[in-house]
Amino acid sequence: MTHPLITQDHINAYQKDGVVLIKGLFKDHVEALRAGIAKNMAAPSDFGKQANLKEGATGTFFDDYCNWTRIPEFEDVIRNSPAAEVAADLMQSNTVQVFHDHVLVKEPGTAAATPWHQDGPYYFVEGQQNVSFWTPLDPVENATLRMVPGSHLWPKPVLPTRWLSEEDFYAGEDIYMPVPDPDAEGMPIVEWPMEPGDAVAFHYGVLHGTRGEELHARRRAFSLRLLGDDARYVERAGPTSPPYAGHGMAAGERLREDWFPTIFKR
Repeated sequence: MTHPLITQDHINAYQKDGVVLIKGLFKDHVEALRAGIAKNMAAPSDFGKQANLKEGATGTFFDDYCNWTRIPEFEDVIRNSPAAEVAADLMQSNTVQVFHDHVLVKEPGTAAATPWHQDGPYYFVEGQQNVSFWTPLDPVENATLRMVPGSHLWPKPVLPTRWLSEEDFYAGEDIYMPVPDPDAEGMPIVEWPMEPGDAVAFHYGVLHGTRGEELHARRRAFSLRLLGDDARYVERAGPTSPPYAGHGMAAGERLREDWFPTIFKR
């Protein structure tokens, strides 16, 4: 039995393409997320930053993560929205653990693109049962995510880079492929206009980015990263993002429940 918001077609698409649109996943929680983002921007964590993505670019971009335990609106949405059950259905998992939340706000005038990347190589977790939900809190057309379906099944992950300096995140690693240019290489790309509360569900291994067109309106977005049964801690060649200093986990272990609680179980 799947959650009423989705069908078997959603699950099949997620397993095949690694990405699917879920209409109205957070539609009853839009105001709570807007209020949480306002609190987050007023009092960022140590990870929070607001700046141009590139020197000389117009507009500003704010992002921050790992705030759900200190912002009640975020915790309420994570625990009480349909997201966890829908995640279990999409991942085909019996359990769902919280990994982290991420807030991304682009102000009017911002024109810098989000570079093509996969999230998974930046994380200290591996496993095929994972999902990110990206939901806009303002209507989006050109400011939506662009995804390369099926890229989570590529034989090598894409090299993670530092977006500002464009240098390699893990120097000297040869297990990664170079960052491709899907537009120039003619790869299939999916993207959807979205209303507040809609969500793109995508696998940590799906290549994605955003356009570099100047925004004429604010774009607030909330991302929720969740994990399934097979998620395990993995050592990387360098620092991870988020870093979670002092976590004390060893390679191959499930993520510690006191930091990454299970929020759904069949």
